[in-house]
Amino acid sequence: MRVVSLVPSLTEAVAVTAPGRLVGVTDWCTHPAGLTAARVGGTKNPDVAAIVALRPDLVLANEEENRAPDLAALRDAGVEVLVTEIRTLDQAFEQLERALAAACGAPRPRWLDDAEAAWAALPPPRAPRRAVVPVWRRPWTVLGRDTFAGDLLSRLGVDNVYAGHAERYPRIPLDRLNAAGADLVVLPDEPYRFTAGDGPEAFPALPAALVDGRYLTWYGPSLARAAAALRAALR
Repeated sequence: MRVVSLVPSLTEAVAVTAPGRLVGVTDWCTHPAGLTAARVGGTKNPDVAAIVALRPDLVLANEEENRAPDLAALRDAGVEVLVTEIRTLDQAFEQLERALAAACGAPRPRWLDDAEAAWAALPPPRAPRRAVVPVWRRPWTVLGRDTFAGDLLSRLGVDNVYAGHAERYPRIPLDRLNAAGADLVVLPDEPYRFTAGDGPEAFPALPAALVDGRYLTWYGPSLARAAAALRAALR
């Protein structure tokens, strides 16, 4: 089986589960270290011709991370494309199993069992806190409705102030973010790299939780460690 992955999370999942299956990955695929597969461009601008030239049996994609026209072009070239939709933790577990079965033909991996067990073992959350969760600045962009990261946070007792917004990633002026009635600002280090010196100063009245963006937004082997790591960061 020759697999091209256009999603960093799925790249890591396949590479850890069945080394050697991957023949192509995106420029943003950073885990696991030492990937030797061909680079085929970005998630939003993959080189379709280069992918086709790799003669993949399957391309793994995601409805949020990849563009429909690129996936249509691959299908028109005769390439099979499996598109995942992952907006909750339960969806992540279900679709990871589906994608791995299609890409690897391997038994369900141990890390997936470990990840499900880790999230199931979380203690009941304390009284929920309300948070704004920026994912970009210039302009300020936050988590809105129906996001995987928002679902993870809710399981940890953190309610996203903008979970009911009409958009999934709304652009909200900074003064409105500060007036939104939040108890906390959660600042991941991806896609924008928020740090102790770049982000918290914009929310002077709110405690800031700096979190590893991979634990908050990636679905794959990191989920086995994400529950404990995020819980510790949000205390």
